[in-house]
Amino acid sequence: MKKNLLIPTILTLAIIVMQIGLPGCKKSFLDTERQGAYDADNYPYPGGSGPYDQFIFGAYNELRSFNVHSQAFICATSIRSDDADKGSTPADGGAAAIDMDNFPVLPSNSFCNTLWLGYLGLVNKCNVTIKEVNTNKTITSTDQIKVQTIGEARFLRGYAYFMMVRLFGSVPIIDTVFENPAAQNNLPQSTAAQVYAFIENDLTAAAATLPLTWDPSKFAGRVTSGSANGLLAKVYLQQKKYSQAMAAANLVMTSGQYNLNTSYDKIFREEGENSSESVFEVQATASASIPQTNGVQYAQIQGVRGSGIFDLGWGWNTPSTQLEGAYEANDPRKNRTIMYTSTATTTYQTIYSENLPVGLPNPRYNNKVYTNPSLRSSYGNRFGYWMNLRILRYADVVLMFAEAANEVGGTVNITVPRNALNSVRLRSRAGIAGILPDITTTDPAVLRLAIRQERRVELAMEHDRFFDIVRWGIAQSTLNAAGKTNFIDSRDVLLPIPQTQIDLSAGVLKQNPGY
Repeated sequence: MKKNLLIPTILTLAIIVMQIGLPGCKKSFLDTERQGAYDADNYPYPGGSGPYDQFIFGAYNELRSFNVHSQAFICATSIRSDDADKGSTPADGGAAAIDMDNFPVLPSNSFCNTLWLGYLGLVNKCNVTIKEVNTNKTITSTDQIKVQTIGEARFLRGYAYFMMVRLFGSVPIIDTVFENPAAQNNLPQSTAAQVYAFIENDLTAAAATLPLTWDPSKFAGRVTSGSANGLLAKVYLQQKKYSQAMAAANLVMTSGQYNLNTSYDKIFREEGENSSESVFEVQATASASIPQTNGVQYAQIQGVRGSGIFDLGWGWNTPSTQLEGAYEANDPRKNRTIMYTSTATTTYQTIYSENLPVGLPNPRYNNKVYTNPSLRSSYGNRFGYWMNLRILRYADVVLMFAEAANEVGGTVNITVPRNALNSVRLRSRAGIAGILPDITTTDPAVLRLAIRQERRVELAMEHDRFFDIVRWGIAQSTLNAAGKTNFIDSRDVLLPIPQTQIDLSAGVLKQNPGY
């Protein structure tokens, strides 16, 4: 099945339909056609979606923005952790990138400002959608479509603010459209607790109004009630609201829409996009005629930095030696996550049986973003703009359920979180006898460590590790042990508020502690 993207524009122009996050839709290996183009006969919506698509698709489109899910995102969520190092050449990226790896990150760091602008840009697109649904008198629609569209906008806004509160802490809450956009520069920050309450309200409303599923032949990837409940579980877990996190995760697990049937090897290939593992996934596509515009630069930034057929990207975000050593013996997930550069004595191969060269700048690369060479040839492009970005996987939801259930304790029998944990290990085993045995402990403290370890290796290089070690209270000890000795809890669990934004606010915005 072909994937569709969306770019909002005016009636006389074609609009590419973008979709996000629903399981069950797969992109054909050699699919190069653009699908879902609007024209004067079917504008503003194809076959029964809604007349507000022209607005909500603008919000979806922001997910592929360079400011939202590319360079700065990778640095802030992965390179800051013990999963990864900056990689590439030592000076590549300059101080902005190097400081994300080694700390401290300065208020003048351009990546901080990029993230601030990116997520508030997404928030603004969501607010525009909500305003149009509520006030546009020229559009006729059913109440169901109105409520559903607002639910999509509130999900995406909740996601944007969840990223912002974890990155920056106290941030301004913007829930309206300003006639003068510059006016929002002078809004004071809300506390982190207030921001979390706002996120919970958005996601709870989205979960109650979004459909359980969409027609995958038309709308593959649009967010669902499962997407909202899954993200809500993560929001609760970040705040140590274990009972609520367990309940939200359980709603996803009992929805009948997701499972662990997709092999770990396949999840991260192009044919594994929008599988039964996908709860929330940023969509991207490419064609021979449009190799980049409808995609996201996420894979290129992490692609192998070589020459010829291995000139695939910048070589950033390389798996660390600490991550390499975190796996149990013979865990298949290790080689699916870490791709090794060949040496004088050992030739390593890609997942497509290509021999990797000797002498690449880094000994390891992120194997989860390695692209299919057939698609590179078909698209006439090496840089993987068509690769989807997995934001929330079902295995993550199951492990959140396990962690929350274990922390709730009391009336929750320990077999409940233990069975959830072991279901993930069962899939990871890939049918190989004698590896990754079931966890059998009856001690909640031991099980806690086992669940944390499982999150580490199951979700490696998927942008959760830094936030996990912060909420577990082990960030300083973990990162210092990984050689990031400049990291201190009192300062570095949050990024600085960008100095550019403080200046624009005329001092209304206040800097985070330690900066």
